[in-house]
Amino acid sequence: MRVSVLGLGYVGCVSAACLASLGHEVIGVDVNQVKVDLVNDGEAPVVEERIGELIAEVVRTGALRATADVREAIMGSEVSLICVGTPSEPNGSLCTTYLERVTEQIGAAVAERGGRQTVVFRSTMLPGTCLNLLVPILEKYVGTAGVDFGVAVNPEFLREGTSVRDFFDPPKTVIGELDAASGDVVAALYEGLPGEVFRVPVPTAEAIKYADNAFHGLKIGFANELGAVCQALGVDSHQVIDVFLADRKLNISPAYLRPGFAFGGSCLPKDLRSLVHAARRADVSVPILAHVLPSNSEHLQRAVELVERTGKRRVGLFGLSFKPGTDDLRESPLVELAERLFGKGYDLRIYDPNVNLSRLLGANREYIETRLPHLAQLLANSVDKVLDHAEVCLVGTRDPAVVSALPHGDGPVIVDLIHLPDADARRTEPGYVGLAW
Repeated sequence: MRVSVLGLGYVGCVSAACLASLGHEVIGVDVNQVKVDLVNDGEAPVVEERIGELIAEVVRTGALRATADVREAIMGSEVSLICVGTPSEPNGSLCTTYLERVTEQIGAAVAERGGRQTVVFRSTMLPGTCLNLLVPILEKYVGTAGVDFGVAVNPEFLREGTSVRDFFDPPKTVIGELDAASGDVVAALYEGLPGEVFRVPVPTAEAIKYADNAFHGLKIGFANELGAVCQALGVDSHQVIDVFLADRKLNISPAYLRPGFAFGGSCLPKDLRSLVHAARRADVSVPILAHVLPSNSEHLQRAVELVERTGKRRVGLFGLSFKPGTDDLRESPLVELAERLFGKGYDLRIYDPNVNLSRLLGANREYIETRLPHLAQLLANSVDKVLDHAEVCLVGTRDPAVVSALPHGDGPVIVDLIHLPDADARRTEPGYVGLAW
């Protein structure tokens, strides 16, 4: 394919050279003439493992050349990869100036040339940027997106220092496609490379890049804070992490990584509090660990606010224990939710098939008598009694009896706290609200 790559920084330079090595005819574009001249001389404008010899080879064979003229590049290509920078503004917001400028130039050039161009945004940008900001710029010049020209978002997962290796052995390829034809073009660019290919809506592709980088930063921060606490307590942090990483069932796995409701129980909140307290006693600052429980509480508050927005007063709650299959109510976020709603004067009914007041013993009974002393009058003995009562139903359990009884369409508003098995089908229903999806 004939490809133009706009922006010859780390991402653009590596993308251009690697695509050329795959057999595509590539034109690199940059406003910096020094970069352009270096590439045309067969030299790399960035320091990166293997990039020097790769650029020398593809320039020698004529598969890659560079120019400072966007119009020239568009005239000679059918696919454009936009790899310009999106730096932070002083207030932390995303700077889209370079994206907007190059999109304008592409639109003008395509309008002059005619024919279909597929514009692929590889720059990191927030969800909504492509469809709400950049597509309208292109449509001002070219016509209708998905009809007169193609649009896709193709985030990169290249680490500086190993980016050439990462290009040829990617962890995944993400194609945010406006239409199938646009996605087909991007898929063809990377044909033959390993790794799973995910073809998703454009905003999803934009968000995936942020999910990755936020989690990477979180992992580093978590490991560093844990290391500092371990050191203060006289523990070898690397031994701790070695064992931690060996657990591929709960730790390094999909476990606990699905958006849902707040966590609770007798272990996680208690142990987080203890660890943060030990860190403070040792004068070790652990802002990530210290904010896990406040973050959890904020998620619980979002559920309260969803109920408040409905303007309705009769509320049903399905689920009360801290997780399915148990009657343990200690530090259950659903108990906390019930307590907040009851305290705000909502007429509340609760159903949990595992919770029977007469069978609650010891610390479990003491906890609920302290937090929700009116539980006896709030508990219902069937799903139907809650449904008959409620104008709003909060669903915090996947119990089959509950899930199968939940109405579709007419009936109470369904506030889904746990991503029900049929959540995707319910999304279009006017009476359905998901907590975090």
